[in-house]
Amino acid sequence: MEQYYLEIRAVHIGAIALSGALLLLRGVAHNLLNASWVMAWPIRALSYTVDTTLLTAALILMTIVKQYPFVDSWLTMKVMLVLVYIFLGYLALRGRTGRTRWLNLGGAALVYGFIISIARAHNPLGIFA
Repeated sequence: MEQYYLEIRAVHIGAIALSGALLLLRGVAHNLLNASWVMAWPIRALSYTVDTTLLTAALILMTIVKQYPFVDSWLTMKVMLVLVYIFLGYLALRGRTGRTRWLNLGGAALVYGFIISIARAHNPLGIFA
């Protein structure tokens, strides 16, 4: 599996970009345009597929490099923040008021950026290291 490291990493990075862009697109369309398509099954299925691909690639990479959450602090922080990102993303699409949805979308975007900074730095403090 190690011989495919670069390809798997590329899939992982692509899925990260696509996942973030999809949440941002859906959140903005829902909040600005009140678009109903953001909750349609094909769009939700696409989101699930991208996120499943992202998680699968992450698990394979973790196995290849032999670094694990709850052993390596930077991966622990990433996993914890991914849970926060998922929660904020959920509220950004399903919050009761426009203000709540916007605040959660902004929060999700900030957490997303911080997760990327942690991944780049391999440090739980990310850009603050």
